[in-house]
Amino acid sequence: MAVYAIGDLHLSGNPPTKPMEVFGPQWLNHRQKVFANWKQSITDDDIIILCGDTSWSMSLEEAIERDLGPLSTLPGQKVILKGNHDYWWSSAAKLKSALGHRFHFLHNNCYLAGDLAICGTRGWNLPSMPEFTDHDALLYNRECQRLEHSLQEADKAGCTRKIVAMHYPPLYHPDEVTGFTELCRTYQVTSCVYGHVHGDAAHFLNLFQGERDGTFYRLVASDYIDFCPVRIA
Repeated sequence: MAVYAIGDLHLSGNPPTKPMEVFGPQWLNHRQKVFANWKQSITDDDIIILCGDTSWSMSLEEAIERDLGPLSTLPGQKVILKGNHDYWWSSAAKLKSALGHRFHFLHNNCYLAGDLAICGTRGWNLPSMPEFTDHDALLYNRECQRLEHSLQEADKAGCTRKIVAMHYPPLYHPDEVTGFTELCRTYQVTSCVYGHVHGDAAHFLNLFQGERDGTFYRLVASDYIDFCPVRIA
């Protein structure tokens, strides 16, 4: 069993109702690239984490018909979390009822596979960011609490290996300390994958990637990794 991750698929049906190539030529036919690379890399024994912004759909029914249904036919166990553009995301009960046999939703819980736990939450803007508001602080603290709950569930299950998946980056700079990085350190998380930041923006922002305090941080936004899932464990 191998674990892969990719985020920010930004699917909108086939043909797409929201063509992504307006954001750069690398997005041309990106749905076909994602599906082809997925089939080439991943087997039914593997796990693939989808780090948010999976579909532009506005309803769960639309997302299933246009994007989640086709994704569900691809190989691997699929662990998915919410991004800031996943407007179709519904309550845990509705998600499980509609797609629980095809996807594992990270929603105040964790996904267990033997001694491995995949934990996570959406994340939010960080206190170090300009114009961080009191409202941001409320959402940031809530997301930290959700991640800790997920990690506590992993500990209760006796898991010795933990991967954290987020949509927003848990940090931007090497020396930045956030609630998310502290949780990764405290709970001895081996890898943390995230999306949200696209293409050249990662270089422009000098976004941190690499090892810190025992956790390896990796950006897996689809256009940043050439639409090919990254093996992380």
